[in-house]
Amino acid sequence: MCRWAAYLGQPIFMEELVTRPGHSLIHQSREATECKTALNGDGVGLAWYGDRAEPGIYRDVYPAWSDTNLAALCRTVRSGCFMAHVRASTGAATSRNNCHPFAHGRWSFMHNGQIGGFDRFRRRADMGVSEALYPYRKGATDSELLFLYALHAGLEEAPVDAMLHAHRTLEAMSRAHGGLPHLRSSAAWTDGARLYALRLSSDHIAPSVYYRWSESRAGWAVVSEPLEVGQGGWTELPPGHVAVFEGMQVEVRMLETLAA
Repeated sequence: MCRWAAYLGQPIFMEELVTRPGHSLIHQSREATECKTALNGDGVGLAWYGDRAEPGIYRDVYPAWSDTNLAALCRTVRSGCFMAHVRASTGAATSRNNCHPFAHGRWSFMHNGQIGGFDRFRRRADMGVSEALYPYRKGATDSELLFLYALHAGLEEAPVDAMLHAHRTLEAMSRAHGGLPHLRSSAAWTDGARLYALRLSSDHIAPSVYYRWSESRAGWAVVSEPLEVGQGGWTELPPGHVAVFEGMQVEVRMLETLAA
């Protein structure tokens, strides 16, 4: 499993979520507290938005705690919308192409979770990617496929429905050809103006997602785990829900649950 953090609001230095807090994403890469594995050392990545519509992307295979380039970027880059991810592989190789976030056009996406028995039907799942999008299939993860399936399903026009459709499609493949657990997912995606996060599972275990509005930053932090131990003000996104962040507002909606 992986850990991630996202931000939407007034521009801040990325270090305010990624490296500086007591339980920052860097700290979680070594000592995560709300997932199966405390260690998330199979790569790291950033997506951030600035003056262009498309995000800047940085990804590498180094553990986050030893990546000096990551620390330098977070210390010097200011953004009003960014996402950061530390990876714990569930089977795919440690490579840049398998590191999150993934990006296409103005959209970026990152994921924590698993599609049960994915290796048993990966070829079948790859064949489900549209011909137009298949050239963007660079890695071997189920996470990248979720993103490509969502793009094909109409992410641009219906960001929530398209992402839910992608999850349902791969969950159905797991039921037919894979194994348990069929789907566990916490995911975040953005076009630089709105930020979306969901928490979804085919069983009773859904990866954690929290969010918090900060008056001092004038922005939303959306994370796998709170950034300070014992810090108040965090709201846990309920399983089977999606949150849509825009400006100072958040809309939380229930998703149609997957079959048990």
